[in-house]
Amino acid sequence: MVRPDTPPMNPDTSEADARQLRLARLQGDAYRAALDHMALEVAEAGGHTTAGDYLVAYAIEEAEGMYHLEGADLVWHNPDAGNAHVEVVVCDAADGRFVPGLDVTATLVGPDGHEHGPHRQELVWHPMLYHYARNWDLPADGTYTLRVHVEPPAFMRHDEVNGRRFAQPVDVEFPGIEIERGQEPVEPPS
Repeated sequence: MVRPDTPPMNPDTSEADARQLRLARLQGDAYRAALDHMALEVAEAGGHTTAGDYLVAYAIEEAEGMYHLEGADLVWHNPDAGNAHVEVVVCDAADGRFVPGLDVTATLVGPDGHEHGPHRQELVWHPMLYHYARNWDLPADGTYTLRVHVEPPAFMRHDEVNGRRFAQPVDVEFPGIEIERGQEPVEPPS
């Protein structure tokens, strides 16, 4: 089902017919269902807003371990000093699909007004949902403001009509986020 709140792509194009644009929106609908599940049901805090050509969402959870490629080996890293995991998702506002290859930075403004960051959010492969994330080391629980900055991607854009997008940086702010620090110290399977 195509989401009614998603603005349509311009159908006046030689690169994609109506069926192809519909298929792209169906991909976006499936991605959005996963995003809503993560940000609004699973995460301790989450939300989203539109900005320019993007839908920008966030989810905040306990810090978690991850695999990192070191040379030719995947090496598990526990969260160490990290006590919050900040996830940022950037989607195409027109069809809802994840936008890869972005330079996404985030800043958290703490309850005392002190700014933490900005920190670059790295692309994370997740079994359910690609996103940009990192573990943070925050000094206190409390009410934070999350500021997200997205630079225009360097990738090529196919389609002489719909391809003229993602050309401006965007900044969004999510105030009033309650963060309770913690860790999810999961060891990888043996």
